[in-house]
Amino acid sequence: MAAEAPRNLRDELQALRIDRSASASKPPNSRRSWLYLGAGALVLLALVGLGAWLLFGGPREVSIDYASRIEAGGSAPAAPVLSGSGYVVTADKYISIGTRIPGRIEKFFVDEADRVKKGDPLVQLDDRDYRAALESMKARLAVVRANAQLHRIEAERKRKLRAENYASQSELDSAETLLRVDQAQVAQLEAEIAQSQVNLDYTVLRAPTDGVILAKLKEVGEMAVPGGFAGSGELIRMANLTELRAEVDVSEADLSRVRLGQTAQVVPDAYPEKRYTASVVKLYPQVNRQKGTLKIEVAIKNPDAALLPDMSVRIHFLGDDQSPQAGGPALVLAPRSAVRSDSSGSYAFIVTDGRLRKQALRTGANQGEQLVVLEGLSGGEALVVGDAADLAEGQRVTTAKGR
Repeated sequence: MAAEAPRNLRDELQALRIDRSASASKPPNSRRSWLYLGAGALVLLALVGLGAWLLFGGPREVSIDYASRIEAGGSAPAAPVLSGSGYVVTADKYISIGTRIPGRIEKFFVDEADRVKKGDPLVQLDDRDYRAALESMKARLAVVRANAQLHRIEAERKRKLRAENYASQSELDSAETLLRVDQAQVAQLEAEIAQSQVNLDYTVLRAPTDGVILAKLKEVGEMAVPGGFAGSGELIRMANLTELRAEVDVSEADLSRVRLGQTAQVVPDAYPEKRYTASVVKLYPQVNRQKGTLKIEVAIKNPDAALLPDMSVRIHFLGDDQSPQAGGPALVLAPRSAVRSDSSGSYAFIVTDGRLRKQALRTGANQGEQLVVLEGLSGGEALVVGDAADLAEGQRVTTAKGR
């Protein structure tokens, strides 16, 4: 009994003992999970912070234009009374150069964008067939002329024999008829030679006027056959750029604002900082019934190399010059697209040191695409134009010149 009691005691103590080796062998799953959750939270916070900076802290690009100030007694530029989108065209339209005879293209003397003078060679066709035909005609003419010379001598002889009554009248008539046939054949062959020479000349296509090459529509080795514009005979398209125009479709309701000789301004979409003075030179005689518009052309007075055919432009038809009265207050003008309004009145966003400032305005008369500003601006301010949604006071911005 005494030995059994210690054994039971040892068993009970063994049962209360903690097995540290077993716990050390188990992976710390709970600790690793907390590490993963912490790292994920940090990444999420970083992404949220970056998105917030891009949305609220990053500068937004805005288009700007400037308020202008005209001092008392000065002359303001004429205000646009009507504007529209159009295209640059040439006064002579486009010139399609095609062949009048069939032939294989042997050589191009020009390439796109080359400037040419009137009479310059453009395309060379294979001329061997036409040159051979011309030489054949010249040989036939030599034979006919030789026969005509022989028959002329024979007719003279018959004429003398007839005068001495040694030849009959029928023999003389036959000799003179042969001579007239030869003379007709000579005339016919001379005409055919002239036509063959023209065909040979047609194997070289030349520039009908000064201009610039817009496009080559075939390649060396291809066959060219006679045809009209946009047909198989069109080899080269060119334009005369000495006089450029811009054309625009104007609604019937606005025709009263446009007249011949009216001053206009052309602004290329590709170069919004450029301004070209123009004048209205053509009002087409027929209205487009489907669109209810009339096509109008303005001549650009001083075009440069920046203007190209078919370039899209903005055309402003200008009214009379606006001048403040002598001794009166200065005139401040702002683009209409920069002036906005809310429940408190008119305002504009001014860009100062890369941030926006909301400026209240009191506006006056409408001057085409500009407004007279009576209070709030002094001239020269950089104003945000176009879409101003989500803009706010103090917001950081970068600027681009508006159109």
